Amino acid sequence: MGKVQSKIQILSLILLFTSSCIIEKLIPFRKSKNSEATKPTKSEEKKNVHGQGVIAVLLASLISGLAGALTQKSLQSHGGGRNSYLFTIELSFASLIIMSLSMLRSSDGERIRSEGFFNNWTPSTLIPIFTNAAGGIIVGLVTKYAGAVKKGFALIFGLLLSGLLQVIVSNNDEDKIEVEQILGGLLAAASLWLYNSFPAL
Repeated sequence: MGKVQSKIQILSLILLFTSSCIIEKLIPFRKSKNSEATKPTKSEEKKNVHGQGVIAVLLASLISGLAGALTQKSLQSHGGGRNSYLFTIELSFASLIIMSLSMLRSSDGERIRSEGFFNNWTPSTLIPIFTNAAGGIIVGLVTKYAGAVKKGFALIFGLLLSGLLQVIVSNNDEDKIEVEQILGGLLAAASLWLYNSFPAL
């Protein structure tokens, strides 16, 4: 798309990636309280091995980055770019086809065929449907007018904000602000400042 990133902007993107890994606890930042007292069993050791999960996350991140770049190119090119609302509808239809095909062989598909699609629906079921739809529209608009990189910054700050809101809203004493959220938030803020302060010349 003709945009060049400065070395400091590339460093800020690496910081952003690191902050997301810390927030999601993919990077172990501290030992658990029970780790020194008892030796973990083999099943617990397997849970602590993140190799396969991290590789899957990295692959998904690469695919997501490529999709974001192609989407941004499509939405911003050709003298003003494509209509983001129409583009979102097209993606929704593609997702609908893929999900319908996957339900032919899944246990969820069998349950829907036997019990009906709207079984156990309540008015509150509509909340995630509408928020997901609104989120798709907003992602299309952010990608068109701000770009995929700034959308990535918004995503990390969204993770941080949802964690903080969970702490505020939850009545559970175990839900408290964790060190990972604080460190991840500080790294994300620093990466955003670096990215905006040192553009390529």
